[in-house]
Amino acid sequence: MPHISLAAETVGHLFGVPITNGLLTTWIGMAAVVTLSFLATRNLVLVPGKGQLVAEILIGGLHSLFASVMKSQVKQFFPLLATLFIFILSLNWVGLLPGVGTIGFREMKEGQTAFVPLFRAGTADLNTTLALALIAIVVIQIVGFRTLGTSYAKKFINLTSPIYFFVGILELVSEFSKVISFAFRLFGNIFAGEVLLTVIAFLIPIIAPIPFLGLELFVGIIQALVFSMLTSVFLLNATAAHNEHT
Repeated sequence: MPHISLAAETVGHLFGVPITNGLLTTWIGMAAVVTLSFLATRNLVLVPGKGQLVAEILIGGLHSLFASVMKSQVKQFFPLLATLFIFILSLNWVGLLPGVGTIGFREMKEGQTAFVPLFRAGTADLNTTLALALIAIVVIQIVGFRTLGTSYAKKFINLTSPIYFFVGILELVSEFSKVISFAFRLFGNIFAGEVLLTVIAFLIPIIAPIPFLGLELFVGIIQALVFSMLTSVFLLNATAAHNEHT
């Protein structure tokens, strides 16, 4: 039977800290991004080679995309937005590599032998998506206070009238709901794709999974783009004056 687990499984310990298969795959994705970035930028020249050309097209395209949303502020926030996009995309795609979800070991659980995969898509682990969501929301709040000062707090606490007070409560609830929305949207889409590929590979293991792999490649791009684009929109709203935001 195919192995499907909602939570990431522990595959080992490092200095007493449990290492899950999702975390292990995340480290692989991070190593791949760092290595490719180093290889593409170690010898920058005016006439780029193939590696530098691909990197310039990717970064230039992302810059133009975020500039269409953030206008003049794109220079300030582009490093964060591009990092989120590339990192999430790498985790989404690493989860589609052969062996992810199929290479593992067996261990005893509740008196029964259970298969534990050694690798799992990083973004199919709710811990990872929740951490990314918290990073995005915390940065948004910091940027809001740095840009607008204490007046940013009026978005959440406004005692000038009962209506503004309740609107502020709604805004505060909205900020917490963004964390849930960010985390569960990314986790749900990637985990659902992982389950789909596992079931299809179990039923028809050779040819049938190929179209779904192509679909999941596309979904991986879309989810990375949605996460980073929403972050850019929320950053733009956080830096707008309160009356302009209203």
